[in-house]
Amino acid sequence: MGALFSQTCHRPARTERDVIKLIVDAIENIQPVVKVGVAGTLYDVPGIVARDRQQTLAIRWIMFAAFKRRISYRISLEKCSFAEILDAYRKRGIARQRRENLHGLASTNRSFAHFRWW
Repeated sequence: MGALFSQTCHRPARTERDVIKLIVDAIENIQPVVKVGVAGTLYDVPGIVARDRQQTLAIRWIMFAAFKRRISYRISLEKCSFAEILDAYRKRGIARQRRENLHGLASTNRSFAHFRWW
């Protein structure tokens, strides 16, 4: 995983000037603010996601999106992860869509927020 990340970072270094800022902004664009948990078997209850968990989910979603893109287009994982980071920076792509779906689900179920203590 470390070698994949370093190879992915070298690719934007050739095209973009500030690689760290690009990756940080991409992760910030993907971070989910709310989550949806299950209360009992009937209700999807929205809740707030902790800051460190937001970053973990964002990185995980970017990597899963890169794996999914690799299967679809049959190119190297390095290129796919770079493309997904650029898409996340531009607020689009598979990981961003996943975030939007989660926020939409939480917004839809916000009437069940009072069940959060379960």
